[in-house]
Amino acid sequence: MKKKRLIPVLLLKNGWLVQSKGFRRYQNLGNPITAVKRLSEWASDELVYLDITRDNVYDMRRDDIRHPNRGSLFEIIEDVSRMAFMPITVGGRVKSVNDIEQRLKVGADKVAINTQALRTPEFIDEGARQFGSQCIVISIDVKQVEGRAMVFSEGGTAATEWEAVAWARRAESEGAGEIFLNSIDRDGAKTGYDIELLDAVSSAVSIPVIACGGVGEWAHMAEALDRTKVDAVAAANIFHYTDQSVYLAKKFLADRGYNVRSPDLLPEGAR
Repeated sequence: MKKKRLIPVLLLKNGWLVQSKGFRRYQNLGNPITAVKRLSEWASDELVYLDITRDNVYDMRRDDIRHPNRGSLFEIIEDVSRMAFMPITVGGRVKSVNDIEQRLKVGADKVAINTQALRTPEFIDEGARQFGSQCIVISIDVKQVEGRAMVFSEGGTAATEWEAVAWARRAESEGAGEIFLNSIDRDGAKTGYDIELLDAVSSAVSIPVIACGGVGEWAHMAEALDRTKVDAVAAANIFHYTDQSVYLAKKFLADRGYNVRSPDLLPEGAR
């Protein structure tokens, strides 16, 4: 049986790793490369790396041998790919087939697309035809509006006319290989995933769905695996503040019988 994946999410803003809450408040957490090394040593199944920079400025305001400054997203992705020993999905600011190609060339294994896919759904098909569906992840940001799960674009700031299930089905029909489903309402809230949303979308499509948004404890991941058909559970903030967090999350799930990769496979130094 296919194992359920556990996926840390890193957010990059102007060259820095940040914590997000409600897609509006951001706290600087420091060097993004150090976090990748740590998560890789803990044997994360995959990594989702989302660039939420709005002004194309990447400056960590330091430049030394151990921590060289980087002036572009592509330099940062190259650094990340050297440190990571798991598949990497890179998202943010993807507007063309050339943008997909550039990210794959510098080390991404998959590319997450959000706003451009909503503007031009046929773009999903174009990317899938050129690079394969397995490389195309559609990132869906959802907010509850008058009882409806509505899709937002532009980093969660612009409402669209799409409901989550309808858009997920359309993305699948256009050739998407995977869906990264994030709840804007739950982002940084630590109250658990939007289970109703996850259940509706994962039941409506046959491609893998990654759950994100709201994890405050490992039991929230178990709840998503129990009550929905998601293929992976992802989180951002909780992995930054809990020592050996990936190992502990996997141990929690494995000890309770969930079909995850055994934490015993982790390197000695990560335990």
